[in-house]
Amino acid sequence: MTPAPNSTDWTGKHITVAGLGVSGVSAARALAGLGARVTVVDGGDSEALRERAAELEARGITVRLADAATLPEGTALVVTSPGWKPDSPLFAAAAAAGVDVVGDVEIAWRLRGEDAAPWLAVTGTNGKTTTVQMLASILEAAGLRTAAVGNIGTPIIDVVLSEEPYDVLAVELSSYQLHWAPSVRAHSAAVLNLAPDHLDWHGSMQAYAADKGRVYEGNRIACVYNVADPRTEQLVLEADVEEGCRAIGFTLGPPGLSMLGVVDGILVDRAFVADRQKNAQELAEVSDIKPAAPHNIANALAAAALARAFGVEPAAVRDGLRAFRPDAHRIAHVADVDGVAYVDDSKATNTHAAQASLAAYGSIVWIAGGLAKGATFDDLVAGAAERLRGVVLIGADRALIAQALARHAPDVPVVDLDRTDTGAMAAAVQEAARLAGPGDTVLMAPACASMDMFVNYNKRGEAFAEAVRALGPEPGRGTEQ
Repeated sequence: MTPAPNSTDWTGKHITVAGLGVSGVSAARALAGLGARVTVVDGGDSEALRERAAELEARGITVRLADAATLPEGTALVVTSPGWKPDSPLFAAAAAAGVDVVGDVEIAWRLRGEDAAPWLAVTGTNGKTTTVQMLASILEAAGLRTAAVGNIGTPIIDVVLSEEPYDVLAVELSSYQLHWAPSVRAHSAAVLNLAPDHLDWHGSMQAYAADKGRVYEGNRIACVYNVADPRTEQLVLEADVEEGCRAIGFTLGPPGLSMLGVVDGILVDRAFVADRQKNAQELAEVSDIKPAAPHNIANALAAAALARAFGVEPAAVRDGLRAFRPDAHRIAHVADVDGVAYVDDSKATNTHAAQASLAAYGSIVWIAGGLAKGATFDDLVAGAAERLRGVVLIGADRALIAQALARHAPDVPVVDLDRTDTGAMAAAVQEAARLAGPGDTVLMAPACASMDMFVNYNKRGEAFAEAVRALGPEPGRGTEQ
């Protein structure tokens, strides 16, 4: 794909890429291929990094390991990987030298061709990946060539430069990526929800929300917001959008004007229909969504709103939602054992995600704990107390959850496992099975990060599923869905 006429001429321009991860490697390759002089810097020096460095150096790209603080001489632009903090020494050096810092998403936007595919963008504290995947499934059902990109899947630069053009892209954007992407202007965008997260990176909730709100800047057709989270609508009101762009809400209740919602188990559209004062369009049934937990229905409504903003017909919304299955470790039913359902939501790595997961079940034995990342648990526990039949705590910061349980659910039985080895998950599942009875759900929704015990949340979820399958006679019944 040929870069747009107003894009930068990269020939001979000295670009420094910060980070040797997936997005950094993608940016380095692309920019070098366009004639830029590229230097990649990374603070690490592992065997894996050296292998990546060798591959890039074979392409004529300079790589500097174990030195991420010094700005290479002659740098005209810094392209950062998403996780690098704004106060990193490299960026301070860039600011002192008058050099701009942008992210790989910004570079992808600048590299778009003349006939570039529009972007339908999604951000929020939780649900981004699921919503973007639902959106891509709907777009595919409509016969459109699309891809789920951004903070997910194939690097967005690689997709933008693909020789075979796309009709539309479903783009997941994290707050980190939006912070470094000042020029991005989506066709339509959604902010799913806002809750305190990554505040150590952004510095404050206000700054975090402001970066999320960037997704609405310059929207042409629709700014999609969550009716249940007024902060998302406020971000719409604060955004500078193109003339005629509409605010479109989604709600789990009956929709008002210019909203999508739910009526008698049916997802309905009162936004993209003729005479929306009187009419609503049926899109799909709640039963078409797997799993049909409340927060997953909300994700489906947001995806449907973006698809409808792009002109997708109702039948494609239904077919796309029916075809979609979420990634593993997202409220995934593992098995039923002795009348107890075992559900893996290891992806619930913060309190907001765990709150949504806990709200999906009526009688719960909860497995929780890990690295709290500065979170507090009083609101989470207070909101779920009446549904808790027992709690099993694991991980480094389990005492914080135990204290919240003592304050807000003092009568709920709590098992505190004083261990952080990976084998603790098997013990946790055994204790949960002891506390649970027929009709209960054993829910592993930790509300914490996993790195105190596991490499990542995937490994934590796998350990849970393995422990469940070792319990009883029905391990084959559940599938990760």
